[in-house]
Amino acid sequence: MKIEVRNGKVDQALRKFKRKIMDDNRLFEYREREYYEKPAQKRKSKKKAAIMREKKRQEKMCKSPTKY
Repeated sequence: MKIEVRNGKVDQALRKFKRKIMDDNRLFEYREREYYEKPAQKRKSKKKAAIMREKKRQEKMCKSPTKY
């Protein structure tokens, strides 16, 4: 993957680089492959993440004011 820096605009090139990495899911892949995780542990962590997402969603629903 190449990103050209034009006219010394490093900030702009860095933004483009980050966007490309996020689009390709390379960062997620790298973090996933950084350490070996047993299949049972993967299932456990996915379940835990789903529970946390659901709790967050429930809290958001309870806190939002209802309109009548």
